[in-house]
Amino acid sequence: MPMRNAFKIAKTDFRNIGTNWVAAVLIGGLIFLPSLYAWFNIFASWDPYGRTDRLPVAVVNEDRGADVRDEHIDVGRQLVDSLKENHSIDWKFTGRDDAMDRVEKGEYFAAIVVPDDFSEKLATVVTGEPQKAEMEYYVNEKINSIAPKITEKGATSVVETLSSEFTATVNNVIFDMFNQIGLEIEKDLPDIEKFEQYVFTAEKELPGMHDLLESANKDAENADAMISKAQAAMPEANRLTSEGLGTINRTLGYLDSAEKQLAAIAPQIDKDLATASRVSKEINDMLTKIQNAELDTTQLDDAKKRMDDRMTRAITSVGNIQDQLKNLKELAAAAPDPVSPGNTPVPDLPVKPEDGDATAPPIAPDVDLPDIKPDVTLPERRNLIDQAIESTGNLQALLQEAQMNARAVDEAATGYAEQAKGWISDTQKITQNVSVSIDSYSKEYHDTIKPTVDREIAGAKKTLAEAKNMLTEIQNTLPEAEKVLNSTAGDLAKGETVIQDVLNQYPYVYSKVTELADRIRQLQGETDINDIVDLLLNNPSTEKDFFEQPIVLHENKMFPIKNYGTGMTPFYTVLSLWVGCLLLISLLSTEVHQEELFHPRTVYFGRLLTFSVIGLLQTIIVTTGDLLILGVKAAEPLGFILSALFISLVFMSIVYTLVSVFGDVGKAMAIVLLVLQIAGSGGTYPVVLLPDFFRALSPFLPFTYAIDLMREMTGGAVQSNVVRDVAVLLGVAIVFILIGTFFKARLTNSMNKLLKKSRETGLFH
Repeated sequence: MPMRNAFKIAKTDFRNIGTNWVAAVLIGGLIFLPSLYAWFNIFASWDPYGRTDRLPVAVVNEDRGADVRDEHIDVGRQLVDSLKENHSIDWKFTGRDDAMDRVEKGEYFAAIVVPDDFSEKLATVVTGEPQKAEMEYYVNEKINSIAPKITEKGATSVVETLSSEFTATVNNVIFDMFNQIGLEIEKDLPDIEKFEQYVFTAEKELPGMHDLLESANKDAENADAMISKAQAAMPEANRLTSEGLGTINRTLGYLDSAEKQLAAIAPQIDKDLATASRVSKEINDMLTKIQNAELDTTQLDDAKKRMDDRMTRAITSVGNIQDQLKNLKELAAAAPDPVSPGNTPVPDLPVKPEDGDATAPPIAPDVDLPDIKPDVTLPERRNLIDQAIESTGNLQALLQEAQMNARAVDEAATGYAEQAKGWISDTQKITQNVSVSIDSYSKEYHDTIKPTVDREIAGAKKTLAEAKNMLTEIQNTLPEAEKVLNSTAGDLAKGETVIQDVLNQYPYVYSKVTELADRIRQLQGETDINDIVDLLLNNPSTEKDFFEQPIVLHENKMFPIKNYGTGMTPFYTVLSLWVGCLLLISLLSTEVHQEELFHPRTVYFGRLLTFSVIGLLQTIIVTTGDLLILGVKAAEPLGFILSALFISLVFMSIVYTLVSVFGDVGKAMAIVLLVLQIAGSGGTYPVVLLPDFFRALSPFLPFTYAIDLMREMTGGAVQSNVVRDVAVLLGVAIVFILIGTFFKARLTNSMNKLLKKSRETGLFH
């Protein structure tokens, strides 16, 4: 019976609306108003981040660039060039003063300023103390609460892009260097392996080296004694060199005298040879005439006398030649052999030490001593002179024999004419031989003896001059050698000190080499150098791309939402349904005329049906408009509508019950509940981001579950979530209907008294 009366009340309400056009218009407006509220908000927030290109942000570039290893970089200019191609925000390129003025006035939402030292600080990455580059960001936050977040995101994106590109570039250089190092190591791998072997060899050979150092230390002491001995011998070397120069000078004097005397006697020898030759020919001619003529004693005597005189002159001439040659021999004998052994002593000078001879004192590195070559031509020259004297003696003997035969002819001429002719014939033969010998000797003298003697004297003088130059150079070298000896003595003392220091450091060096060898063996056991080379070898371009974006985010949208407006549709749709309920209870009465005819509980259910039907109409218009007019792409369109209808019934049970039971106080309660739900239901921001009060309140708010249910239908339904949301909302509706059922009759009189009292003020209807 009570429910029949409730349906009767609802039927009467709709008949009255249908027969009263004013009521129909008002109800129609109430049905459409919630949809407008939802549609306008959804459309306004449809795709706000897709229109950020209308958001003006100033860009000020003051970067003056920088030089890095002879290359000019200008990151600020590169930024401006890249932003000119970036249309995500309405970038305004201007100066600092203009940008600051427009940001202050609100014409620009924000400004990004690249300072003048931006590139310069980035370039410090190649130095030992890199500095971070800074960009200035100015934002006017009073213009809008969302715009600063968008502009900040844009500025952050610029910084991240620059940082990413810079990091990639730097890493490209670094990995290029690593690649070069890897190539070098790979190239030098045999040398590295050799180095390892050297270390092991050094470890093995160090004890032997220690013994060698000790031996070198002893050798240095011996060398020190030898240098002292050489220093003591320097005065004797100076004396011997001076004596050798004196001997050479005297020998050169003898040779000059011999050369002059030979030059002086040469014309006389030529003259005497010519005389002897001429006399020999005259004697031969005369003997020919005597032999052919009749022997006349008087003529024979004259001829004999002339022949004997001429023969005497010839013998004298040959004797003079022989005497001159003997004088030359005496000069040659008196001149000592300047380079023969034992004649001119050469001082013992410091010699260049042989390799490995640690005891021999070094000589001056820039002094080259000439080599001494012994003269072998002087004895030959003396032999030639002896041969010439012998030849001259033979010639003189022939002449004397001829003279003796001529005198024998003179003695036997008387009474032995015929026999004298035989003797004359023999004498003629002798003279002929003498003439031939004189001519041969003259030719030999001019062609052999004299040129040889001249050449050998000149050679001896040249040799002596070279020896003199050599000894002079030695004499000039002796002070340098003495200086070198003194320097060597000092260096040797330092060397002894160094060797001693090395010996003292030997235990430390040996321990370090052993430690290094052990470490190499350990590394060989732990790491393969080929693995290190493989790690260093890389493709710099590939590495640059990797560090430009080392992590790639592959986004997988489990429940894709097309745009921001679609994402906000559940919130604004649920909100419009609650607002629709508030509009209804604000304009329509929860009571009926002739209230005394119906039980309060019947009135409660009767008007609940009326409000619920109007609320369902509001919901149908809102949801179909979302899908058809705005184009919201819901994953479950039918579920979207049905869920909204269910939520409308739940909201209507809440709002209607509050106003029906509590009157105007209930209206206030419904509004307060709306405010709390807008802030704490997570409709705009995730609940976890809300303050603790709203986080604690959220599980008790119908909006929380209503919005979540609509999101399930919009993005994609998860059955467990849908069941939970429906169960909670259904439970809330049942609770409020029970409140209305049990408290409507009990609180009606009290609420009517309060209402009557409030109307007395004239402020409430």
